[in-house]
Amino acid sequence: MMIANKKVVASNLFVLISFVCAAQQGNNPPPPQPPPPPGLPIDGGLVMLIILGLAYGIYIILKEKKISSILTS
Repeated sequence: MMIANKKVVASNLFVLISFVCAAQQGNNPPPPQPPPPPGLPIDGGLVMLIILGLAYGIYIILKEKKISSILTS
């Protein structure tokens, strides 16, 4: 082989070996996940909010019925 061919083969081997060495990281655990963003939980008091909404809706319906019964009499 010529010297130029030996240099090309040696360069290619060096590049391939560096890829193999970089691919072998070991058994390191993955980095920890960042903390969740600050904010209020969406499920806290959700049942109470639904109950209050139903009560308010019933109140409005009864109020409208009372007003309409007064107007029709």
